[in-house]
Amino acid sequence: MILKNEQKYRSWVEVDLDNFSGNLQEIRRLIGDGVDFMQTVKADAYGHGAIEISHAALRSGARMLGVANADEGIQLRVSGIEAPIVILGPSTLSEIPDIIKYHLTPSVSDAGFALALEEQLVRAFRTLSVHVEVDTGMGRGGTMHSEAVDLIQHIKTLPHITLEGLFSHFASSEMMTPYNDQQWQLFSGLLAELHRMGINIPIRHMDNSGAILNYPTLKLEMARPGIMTYGIYPSEETKGKAALAPVMSFKTTIVLIKEFPKGYGIGYNRTYITKDKTRVATIPVGYGDGYPFILSNQGEALIRGRRAPVIGRVSMDMCTLDVTHIPDCKVGDEVVLLGRQQDEYISANEIAAKAKTISYEVLCALGKRAPRIFLQKGKTDAVEPRLRRIFVPGEEKSIARIDNIIRHYLQTRTRNEELGDAIYYEMFETLFGKEDRQLELRSSFRYDITIAQLPEVAEHRRRADAYFQLRTHVEYKKTIRSDIFMIGCASDSLQLAALIEDEHCEYRWILGGDDLVIERDFTVEKMRIDGRDIPIIEAKKTERGYEVWCGSDALKSKINTEVKIEIEILTKKAKSNRTYAAYLLYPTRGLEINFNYENANLKNVRAESFFAGRHPQAVVHASRGKSIKIKISSEEWIFPTSGVIFIWDV
Repeated sequence: MILKNEQKYRSWVEVDLDNFSGNLQEIRRLIGDGVDFMQTVKADAYGHGAIEISHAALRSGARMLGVANADEGIQLRVSGIEAPIVILGPSTLSEIPDIIKYHLTPSVSDAGFALALEEQLVRAFRTLSVHVEVDTGMGRGGTMHSEAVDLIQHIKTLPHITLEGLFSHFASSEMMTPYNDQQWQLFSGLLAELHRMGINIPIRHMDNSGAILNYPTLKLEMARPGIMTYGIYPSEETKGKAALAPVMSFKTTIVLIKEFPKGYGIGYNRTYITKDKTRVATIPVGYGDGYPFILSNQGEALIRGRRAPVIGRVSMDMCTLDVTHIPDCKVGDEVVLLGRQQDEYISANEIAAKAKTISYEVLCALGKRAPRIFLQKGKTDAVEPRLRRIFVPGEEKSIARIDNIIRHYLQTRTRNEELGDAIYYEMFETLFGKEDRQLELRSSFRYDITIAQLPEVAEHRRRADAYFQLRTHVEYKKTIRSDIFMIGCASDSLQLAALIEDEHCEYRWILGGDDLVIERDFTVEKMRIDGRDIPIIEAKKTERGYEVWCGSDALKSKINTEVKIEIEILTKKAKSNRTYAAYLLYPTRGLEINFNYENANLKNVRAESFFAGRHPQAVVHASRGKSIKIKISSEEWIFPTSGVIFIWDV
């Protein structure tokens, strides 16, 4: 791609998202139906841009994202990414507060870390999923294979930790070796032992890029592709086993051309002496940009579809090319250091071979000071160089996080809608949300509230004069992040606050009344998702009140997708309190509230609404003696803490 004049940079990295999406389609074909995949985005997505690659991967069906540490996960979270983020390596104890705050999924390799995590989760009134890493022969992270069962049993005793995943890592999957078979046998043997013990861990993963290509029959619930998603084969042996297209190109332009006589020294220490009259082009790229110093006098670049050798030393900010054989090249011409130009192509593997390293390092290092140009369907978007895309995970005030995102994204004048959404999301969270919890967005929210006299049955006669029966039906749309949910009932404001802090708490209630008992007078009658009844797994009284847990394995396929949720609750309301409040905890698009009181003998019922947003216009329809309906268009956003209070006389 030749950039327009107003788009030109000193150097730039092009990231072809169409090729990336095509690679993911090929991977999904290889792993087959029923196998999910985690997109590995460590090290800024191998240098490609973690935020943008993550969005593209999630659009293509990635279930999770894999990072190297908490900071990488936080960068994705503050950019508006809500999908599960797994830290693929041991974390430090100092990272635990941020892991909890930003709802990251740590990998656990030892009991000490698990216990420290549990202790901090207890103090935070939170629960968290973890993946256990098992060392089957990598000799790096993970608990030793012989100690894995003990660690897993220990974690199962920790009530605030959910053991969601179990994984291991091949040491040499890019090659077909007996050692890979030994590792697989150890891991599959562990899985069989856990099955015999009745321990079910829902997500198991071991296949990386090499294993996907070399061992297509070794399949678990999830694969973990990395380098191949970026169009790079893990080894020569794996070429031809998949149709992959390179995603990254690294380009610059000629900034100076000079002719030197025979015998002239080029660059530091004159490591190249011209043999004849030589035409030399200078390009503004050096080892400070990640172009390896070892390519001095041996690297190559593409100019006008022809190879031009690097002569002299690679400097920090510049290097020089022999263009004697390309007489028509001129200042301003595009130079390709990685990628294709006409019929010529320089691959990451070619650069790695000359630099005596691996393609992974080449991709991670190239273009540190260069903006990323994302190409998709004929459109381009530019993002700041990595060194200028600053995220400050340790900041405690969300206003600083907003300032970060606005400054560093809006400076790019990007036309990417997702980046705009990230800013919008972060502003919502700062203005109305908790700093340690990601804010949820909901739409098509509907409350149906029916207040009536208690039925004429023996158990209600003593309390009929003191209480109404209250039936509440709530429905809305949202993106779900889990296959289990909790509906909670509190008896005081402290318990209610603790319920709100639980990420699994889908709906919460506070029950007022001196002689009401929450486990008796609060009933979840229905929980449905997309029209399917979700069974109650457990109902229990805890220090936070009364918790009703619902869930289903059938929901796993709906994680990270928008669903319609319906909840119906039956409870009681004291007659001495002549008000009922319905309010919103989350930003919501579209709202309808129906207050039905025909069978309650209420008089002079009226509604006092308090809606905030971009001038939301509530339409109120009252049917005297029967109901009041309040509706706001599905095109309008309503901010949190908005709502309505219904007031009446006896």
